[in-house]
Amino acid sequence: MSRPPGAPRDIPPPLELACLGALWGLSQGSVSEVRHAVKTVTNRELAYTTVMTVLGRLEKRQIVTRIKQGRHFVYIPIVSRETMRSRAVEELVATYFGGSESALLAYLRRSDGLEDA
Repeated sequence: MSRPPGAPRDIPPPLELACLGALWGLSQGSVSEVRHAVKTVTNRELAYTTVMTVLGRLEKRQIVTRIKQGRHFVYIPIVSRETMRSRAVEELVATYFGGSESALLAYLRRSDGLEDA
Protein backbone atom coordinates (compact mmCIF):
# COMPACT_ATOMS: atom_id res chain seq x y z
CA MET A 1 0.00 0.00 0.00
CA SER A 2 2.03 2.88 -1.28
CA ARG A 3 0.57 6.31 -1.73
CA PRO A 4 1.96 9.04 -3.95
CA PRO A 5 3.65 12.01 -2.25
CA GLY A 6 1.09 14.64 -1.29
CA ALA A 7 -1.82 12.19 -1.43
CA PRO A 8 -4.11 12.21 1.60
CA ARG A 9 -3.50 9.54 4.23
CA ASP A 10 -6.10 6.88 4.90
CA ILE A 11 -5.59 7.45 8.62
CA PRO A 12 -6.97 10.65 10.13
CA PRO A 13 -4.59 12.85 12.10
CA PRO A 14 -4.81 12.73 15.93
CA LEU A 15 -7.49 15.39 16.44
CA GLU A 16 -9.76 13.86 13.80
CA LEU A 17 -9.13 10.43 15.28
CA ALA A 18 -10.09 11.69 18.76
CA CYS A 19 -13.41 13.00 17.43
CA LEU A 20 -13.98 9.84 15.43
CA GLY A 21 -13.24 7.69 18.49
CA ALA A 22 -15.77 9.71 20.47
CA LEU A 23 -18.31 9.25 17.70
CA TRP A 24 -17.71 5.48 17.62
CA GLY A 25 -18.43 5.41 21.34
CA LEU A 26 -21.64 7.38 20.88
CA SER A 27 -22.76 5.57 17.67
CA GLN A 28 -23.97 8.98 16.50
CA GLY A 29 -23.87 12.46 17.93
CA SER A 30 -24.17 16.20 17.55
CA VAL A 31 -21.17 18.52 17.68
CA SER A 32 -21.92 19.20 21.36
CA GLU A 33 -22.14 15.49 22.19
CA VAL A 34 -18.89 14.70 20.37
CA ARG A 35 -17.20 17.65 22.09
CA HIS A 36 -18.31 16.39 25.51
CA ALA A 37 -17.24 12.80 24.72
CA VAL A 38 -13.78 13.96 23.59
CA LYS A 39 -13.37 15.90 26.84
CA THR A 40 -14.51 12.89 28.89
CA VAL A 41 -12.07 10.50 27.21
CA THR A 42 -9.04 12.75 26.65
CA ASN A 43 -9.57 15.45 29.28
CA ARG A 44 -9.01 17.90 26.42
CA GLU A 45 -11.48 20.76 26.06
CA LEU A 46 -12.03 21.64 22.41
CA ALA A 47 -13.94 24.65 21.12
CA TYR A 48 -17.33 23.93 19.58
CA THR A 49 -16.15 25.37 16.26
CA THR A 50 -13.05 23.15 16.31
CA VAL A 51 -15.14 20.00 16.69
CA MET A 52 -17.53 21.24 13.99
CA THR A 53 -14.59 21.80 11.61
CA VAL A 54 -13.07 18.39 12.40
CA LEU A 55 -16.39 16.60 11.83
CA GLY A 56 -16.74 18.50 8.54
CA ARG A 57 -13.31 17.23 7.46
CA LEU A 58 -14.28 13.68 8.38
CA GLU A 59 -17.46 14.05 6.34
CA LYS A 60 -15.51 15.39 3.36
CA ARG A 61 -13.22 12.34 3.59
CA GLN A 62 -16.34 10.11 3.68
CA ILE A 63 -15.51 8.71 7.11
CA VAL A 64 -18.69 10.09 8.69
CA THR A 65 -22.01 11.26 7.33
CA ARG A 66 -24.48 13.72 8.78
CA ILE A 67 -28.23 14.11 8.88
CA LYS A 68 -30.24 17.17 9.79
CA GLN A 69 -32.29 16.84 12.98
CA GLY A 70 -34.21 19.95 13.81
CA ARG A 71 -31.79 22.86 13.86
CA HIS A 72 -28.58 20.85 14.10
CA PHE A 73 -26.76 17.98 12.44
CA VAL A 74 -26.16 14.51 13.84
CA TYR A 75 -22.95 12.82 12.69
CA ILE A 76 -22.76 9.08 12.11
CA PRO A 77 -19.55 7.11 11.46
CA ILE A 78 -19.61 5.21 8.18
CA VAL A 79 -16.13 3.70 8.58
CA SER A 80 -15.87 1.20 11.41
CA ARG A 81 -13.19 1.16 14.08
CA GLU A 82 -12.02 -2.23 12.72
CA THR A 83 -11.66 -0.85 9.18
CA MET A 84 -9.65 2.09 10.50
CA ARG A 85 -7.43 -0.29 12.50
CA SER A 86 -6.78 -2.31 9.35
CA ARG A 87 -5.85 0.82 7.43
CA ALA A 88 -3.52 1.92 10.23
CA VAL A 89 -1.73 -1.45 10.35
CA GLU A 90 -1.43 -1.49 6.54
CA GLU A 91 0.12 1.98 6.63
CA LEU A 92 2.45 0.98 9.48
CA VAL A 93 3.64 -2.10 7.58
CA ALA A 94 4.09 -0.17 4.34
CA THR A 95 5.88 2.77 5.96
CA TYR A 96 8.10 1.14 8.57
CA PHE A 97 8.48 -2.48 7.47
CA GLY A 98 8.80 -2.22 3.70
CA GLY A 99 5.42 -3.85 3.18
CA SER A 100 6.49 -7.01 5.00
CA GLU A 101 4.03 -8.29 7.59
CA SER A 102 6.56 -10.91 8.66
CA ALA A 103 9.06 -8.12 9.43
CA LEU A 104 6.44 -6.51 11.68
CA LEU A 105 5.78 -9.82 13.43
CA ALA A 106 9.50 -10.40 13.92
CA TYR A 107 9.83 -6.91 15.40
CA LEU A 108 6.91 -7.50 17.75
CA ARG A 109 8.35 -10.83 18.90
CA ARG A 110 11.73 -9.20 19.62
CA SER A 111 10.29 -6.20 21.45
CA ASP A 112 7.83 -8.28 23.48
CA GLY A 113 10.27 -11.01 24.44
CA LEU A 114 8.22 -13.61 22.54
CA GLU A 115 11.20 -14.81 20.52
CA ASP A 116 12.43 -16.78 23.54
CA ALA A 117 9.11 -18.58 23.86
